Amino acid sequence: MNLSQFFEHWQIVENPFKGEEARDDSVFARLGIAGEERPATGPAAAHSDLEKILGSLARPATSVVFGEKGSGKTAIRMQLADQIRRYNASNPEQGVWVIPYDDLNSLLDEVHERAGGGDAAASIKSMRLVDHIDGMVSIATTAIVSQMIEGPASQTPCPVPADAVRRLRKAGPDVRRDLLILQAAYDNADQAVARGRELRRRLRALPAWTRVAMTAAAWAGWMVPALVAWYAFFRAPADGTLRVVLQILAAVLTVAWGAAAVRVFLMERWRLARLGRRLRRQVRVLRRSERSLGEAAGRLAREDQSVLVLPLTDSDEARYAMLDRLKRVLKLLGYRGTIVLVDRVDEPTLISGDPERMRSLVWPMFNNKFLQQESFGLKMLLPIELRYALFKESSAFFQEARLDKQNLIERLSWTGAMLYDLCDARLKACRAPGAGPISLIDLFEEDVTGRDLVDALDQMHQPRDAFKLMYRCLSEHCSNVTAEQGQWRVPRLVLEHVRKQEADRVQQLYRGIRPA
Repeated sequence: MNLSQFFEHWQIVENPFKGEEARDDSVFARLGIAGEERPATGPAAAHSDLEKILGSLARPATSVVFGEKGSGKTAIRMQLADQIRRYNASNPEQGVWVIPYDDLNSLLDEVHERAGGGDAAASIKSMRLVDHIDGMVSIATTAIVSQMIEGPASQTPCPVPADAVRRLRKAGPDVRRDLLILQAAYDNADQAVARGRELRRRLRALPAWTRVAMTAAAWAGWMVPALVAWYAFFRAPADGTLRVVLQILAAVLTVAWGAAAVRVFLMERWRLARLGRRLRRQVRVLRRSERSLGEAAGRLAREDQSVLVLPLTDSDEARYAMLDRLKRVLKLLGYRGTIVLVDRVDEPTLISGDPERMRSLVWPMFNNKFLQQESFGLKMLLPIELRYALFKESSAFFQEARLDKQNLIERLSWTGAMLYDLCDARLKACRAPGAGPISLIDLFEEDVTGRDLVDALDQMHQPRDAFKLMYRCLSEHCSNVTAEQGQWRVPRLVLEHVRKQEADRVQQLYRGIRPA
């Protein structure tokens, strides 16, 4: 017998237990938690701590969660994003903007390059809180500008309203200025300068008149002294004082035009090149060039190009000011809160699961001032290795981080009953339309009790390992019987045999002597 025949008998249209990664799990999507329209089958599809991690979306707050590999951290992140999407759909003017902070490869690659490209561990150790703030603001700004130019993205949990441009036009110069500053410093798109011009055009944000006047004088100012000189030498009387006066005037105008040209073509370019270098040196998470940053910043008002506005130093005050600008723009777009979803910190190439590198990456974010901002929350889904490192820290670290305020979950654990409900929910989600009701225990012989199955799942500890147990039980049974025998239930002997092997595998995995 093969699995297809087994599933066909039970009217199961898809293997409920084949998925091991939530991002690629079609059954997870069937449960309605990964963006599909079908509603979730119930609370059994989610971890019991999901509500605590999510908190109140009307008042976003930070949560710190530690979990083993396969404990469902990525699934929880996707569930959080889906819950926020549903909340935003029901509260169009009181929404929560999501910043996905889970694909850190490009960010770390840029930091590594700016640090010299030598020792990766040293580069990651140089990570600062301001680098994380820059990364988060950049992700949000790039998404906002993209939707402002290309139109709202319906598939995202956080689409900008269709009238976003009109709102910003009517909001007055201050909010428009906030968005233009954010775009100049943090837009991480390839054509950031062109996008800045297009954004200005849509917002009808005119450049400063002094910059326009100086540029016009540099490009066309030669015409006035040339005209005066032509009149002085070819039309004015040769023996009159008028010719002398006009010659002097032409010389003065030529000097003035030369000064304007030098300022625009030389000094201003040098100043903007220097500004671009300073920006690129401090904002280490962007892939933009010095020229792109300098040219974009040069289109801002002169007073907005100062160290008091742009992140030109390693001071965190400029970054908090940028976060405030982002919040003001989002509020105008109908988003009163911001949530950052931090996940997969062990996966970037430069980290590759190394606990010390993960610690260097995450620890700068454990700052109470940063974590306790109003209408701002981080949902940090972290590997269990960082929990062990956390308990080795000093009391001074705990005083600064104040994890007692951060909705700390020390271990994302699953009981056998919780895993049974999860597997049962997945089984029901894969049943053919119109099929009669069954439960997980129905797939096993009558001598297998619900308690037996719960106890076996309890030894797996994690959803990923629970799915492996169920998958192996079905595979082992099908490989030992023929289709003609018609034995459609898994015997107790198979369950016990697989349970023992899988429990040994899990223990070896925890001891680090088995890869998966």
